[in-house]
Amino acid sequence: MVTYRPIDEIIDFITSSPEPQKVLAYRPNPTLQERVEDLIYKKKTDALSLEENIELERYLLIEHIMIMAKKRAKKQLSQ
Repeated sequence: MVTYRPIDEIIDFITSSPEPQKVLAYRPNPTLQERVEDLIYKKKTDALSLEENIELERYLLIEHIMIMAKKRAKKQLSQ
């Protein structure tokens, strides 16, 4: 049985070769947003485990990648 992780949604989106408009419109699903918010809260309250810290860092890296992708998509649309 393959477990579908929240991050798999983002991987699926990136590998679908979306048009620039879809990149700009992309928003993670509420489940993923809630997970990240939970991890951030735990980090602020010093309740974050090592595994959760690694998970949060991965989400933050992907968020950075999506920000850069959106900037590039916006530039493509303005040309």
